Amino acid sequence: MGRFAAEHLSPSYPERAARGTADKLRAWQAEALDVYFETEPRDFLAAATPGAGKTSFALRLAAELLARRVVDRITVVAPTEHLKRQWADAAHRAGIRLNPDFRNGHAFGGRRFNGVVVTYAQVAVRAALHRQFTESARTLVILDEVHHGGDALSWGDAIREAFEPATRRLSLTGTPFRSDTAPIPFVTYLRDDHGIRLSQTDYNYGYGRALADGVVRPVIFLAYAGKMRWRTKMGDEFEARLGQEDTKDVTAQAWRTALAPDGDWIPSVLAAADRRLTEVRHTIPDAGGLVIATDQAAARAYAQLLEGITGETPTVVLSDEKASSDRIEAFSVGESRWMVAVRMVSEGVDVPRLAVGVYATSAATPLYFAQAIGRFVRARRRGELASIFVPSVPALMALAAGLELERDHALDRDTSGDDSLEDGLLDDDLLNQANASESASERLEDEFTWQALESDANFDRVLYEGTEFGFAAEVGSDEELDFLGLPGILEPDQVRELLKARQARQSRRAASRRASAGPADDRPEDKPMYRNLKEQRAVLNGLVGVRSKLSGEPHAHIHADLRRTCGGPAVAQATVSQLQDRIDFLRKRIHAGG
Repeated sequence: MGRFAAEHLSPSYPERAARGTADKLRAWQAEALDVYFETEPRDFLAAATPGAGKTSFALRLAAELLARRVVDRITVVAPTEHLKRQWADAAHRAGIRLNPDFRNGHAFGGRRFNGVVVTYAQVAVRAALHRQFTESARTLVILDEVHHGGDALSWGDAIREAFEPATRRLSLTGTPFRSDTAPIPFVTYLRDDHGIRLSQTDYNYGYGRALADGVVRPVIFLAYAGKMRWRTKMGDEFEARLGQEDTKDVTAQAWRTALAPDGDWIPSVLAAADRRLTEVRHTIPDAGGLVIATDQAAARAYAQLLEGITGETPTVVLSDEKASSDRIEAFSVGESRWMVAVRMVSEGVDVPRLAVGVYATSAATPLYFAQAIGRFVRARRRGELASIFVPSVPALMALAAGLELERDHALDRDTSGDDSLEDGLLDDDLLNQANASESASERLEDEFTWQALESDANFDRVLYEGTEFGFAAEVGSDEELDFLGLPGILEPDQVRELLKARQARQSRRAASRRASAGPADDRPEDKPMYRNLKEQRAVLNGLVGVRSKLSGEPHAHIHADLRRTCGGPAVAQATVSQLQDRIDFLRKRIHAGG
């Protein structure tokens, strides 16, 4: 996987491109065509990282098959209405006429068109009709982001019924895996050494290779932590630090609190992202930013916050309808700063000028995350850098660190465990629905009396190529501005070296401040919030042991007394902050001899 596509570029393809349907092919596209025409299979699955040019590859292949009279008609199946028109426009530039306005029950389009573009939902409604069209001519079916074929059992069945008679089927995906075990139509699965059925990709062009080829941008993740406080439906108040290792439900609720528009965390992060965008626009004047929100209410609130920060009204995209498509298109060709969207821009939508993103959603499945980050990686010129602001949550940090990993879709994965990243650390079904439904916030309010009380933000660290750079710093500090001020044009190696330099400078500043503050004993004691849960529990249990020896009380009695005095649940369910309160209280009691 470390090889460059250019090393295997067939000499036939530069000539073929001259009489073909597009500009000169990228090396990986030519390589993939070589692989295809070696055997000309009926089914072919091409997995290429978002932004690599899957559409251009598919249209060149379609043109070749039309020219060779292998097929007479093309049907493209896309995830959304917006992508239908995007496919039709790209096909037009490639000399292929596709009808994006085809509706179930209408005429196919006659000789004016080479084929149609439809959505998966359209096919699911009238699979028999699409089967008739498929049988009426030698048809190439292009299944864009084919993993959507497993979105529902009925969808998978409909796609199989409609396109089983096709002469050729080309399946495309930027993420050849799903977060569940629903089989993807027309994808081959083979058992590995452990008996797990894995999807078999015929050609794979991952992010790592694309980055080496200069096809996609390097991505840095700027993580922000902070203190969160919220009230549960039972009236209990909790406090935790975002980014600390904590119980699953506490992490989810702290994350949710951070994203609440009326706290301080999201306004601070949006302001930091806007400062980053300003820096990027020094070298990329039309660079734009995208905030991905969980639901419509949050998107509107974030847009108001951005308007207050920038003085400019952001583009807001809330649904998959024509008006939203028009807004995306206007933003794509314009020079305005920000767009806020719920789901629509998380997959397949091409806005190449997006360079800064804010991942302000509680979705944490690998599929959703990869597709969302894919909106920012498309490179227009070599050296463009993408910057994504994320909550400092373990699940997201793990996904960011694994950005370059290439995965297959496993049908037999064990989904019963509690520690799987696939559930995104969110236990309750309603929060999962929030990632897929724009009206989820209203249902959440009906079901729970959960309330975000307070949040603040601090810069936590930068993640690049799986390596962490930088340390916790206050918002607005020189340390934070060092990382926000990275140039917008950098080669991958330059990104790494510059991040190392910024981290070293941050360390020197911290050492200088410590030296000027005097001996440690003269400085006020800082709460050691850097500890994780395991460490906090060990410290508390050690102090309880000391207290037990001094007083003769059983450990259980001391723990019970601490809960009554300091509040909060049992040790196993307590947050880092709650454990720290008990540690502080117990230390004072031991030192006082009480």
